[in-house]
Amino acid sequence: MYDQFADDYARHSENSPANRYYDRPAILALAGDVAGQRVLELGCAAGALSEQLVDRGADLHGLDREPRMVQLATDRLGNRARFDVADLGEPLSMVESDSVDLVVASLVLHYLKDWSRPLEELHRCLAPGGSLVMSVHHPAADWEWAGFPEYLTTTQIHDTWRLGDRSVQVSYYRRPLSEVFGQLHNAGFTVDHLVEPRPLPELRDIDPRAFEELNTKPAFLHLRARTA
Repeated sequence: MYDQFADDYARHSENSPANRYYDRPAILALAGDVAGQRVLELGCAAGALSEQLVDRGADLHGLDREPRMVQLATDRLGNRARFDVADLGEPLSMVESDSVDLVVASLVLHYLKDWSRPLEELHRCLAPGGSLVMSVHHPAADWEWAGFPEYLTTTQIHDTWRLGDRSVQVSYYRRPLSEVFGQLHNAGFTVDHLVEPRPLPELRDIDPRAFEELNTKPAFLHLRARTA
């Protein structure tokens, strides 16, 4: 669906409070020192996070389902990284087994109804001792916002976003925290770090309203999970 508004989303996410001052800093903190690391980025979009990882020394291979996103990321980084079109619901045939040190999945897995096969595929791609760093919509935040009476059921949510002057329709899945941990455990991952981040302090002066919202209410959930 993002291919229909890829350019608008790229402009929006570049500097939006939730992306630039909240999600990407938390992802980078969990990833740690990526210099020399073989990094597989899922849902690379237009390459904003990709560029930060490459600037920190990562050997990056980015994947996205939308061809326009892959083109935008390629235009941004040139030969500094490799990008491919890939559907996470299918085997990642372009990635060899045990060939990745770190998988980064920033705000992408909540678009998948079933995590079992994708997580198993990521476990295959990771070398022993490798890590998955991920963020998803916070299950409590989406539950409260959408007004669902049942928290413990995985539910599809339909939302309308404003990207500049246009409105776009998006759909994603909200799952309880127990399901998030359960799916990771079943695929062979052990969660060793959970973060409910706060925004960077400089957002207070740039957008006080967004700072207050992100500093007092859960928006995204960030995890680091390791293979055996």
